[in-house]
Amino acid sequence: MFKGFRSFLLRGNVVDLAVGIVIGAAFTAVVTGFVTAFLTPLIGVATGAVGDFSQKHFVVGGTNFPYGAFLNALISFVLIAAVIYFAVVVPVGKLQNRFNPVKETPVKKADCPECLSTVPAAATRCAHCTSELAGRPGFPAQASPLEPAR
Repeated sequence: MFKGFRSFLLRGNVVDLAVGIVIGAAFTAVVTGFVTAFLTPLIGVATGAVGDFSQKHFVVGGTNFPYGAFLNALISFVLIAAVIYFAVVVPVGKLQNRFNPVKETPVKKADCPECLSTVPAAATRCAHCTSELAGRPGFPAQASPLEPAR
């Protein structure tokens, strides 16, 4: 029982997940600090208002609705998402494309013996003349779905 638990804990993906969570928490603090210190005040400068809306509220029937806290959270969310996208997602995507380009594997082609058109070698019928290709030279032998398995 403990042997299985130990192997579960020492499995690579559990350790990677733990490291990812710790790094994510630290990165969240950095991005939140950047948004709070630089981007939120810029909104205040651009709009001519204070960058902090937490004091904004309205009262209906004696009940206080502090909508300013929601506005702060919404603005912070949009700004954090923008920072993450433009500072992390876009550069990492470009690096991945540079170092690991997607290579399309070429599809093997063969000529149809009936009409001499080029068709994929894995085809069972010619797309041009509809003749059966399975089992012919250059094409894999495939059993008919109606034949019983041997």
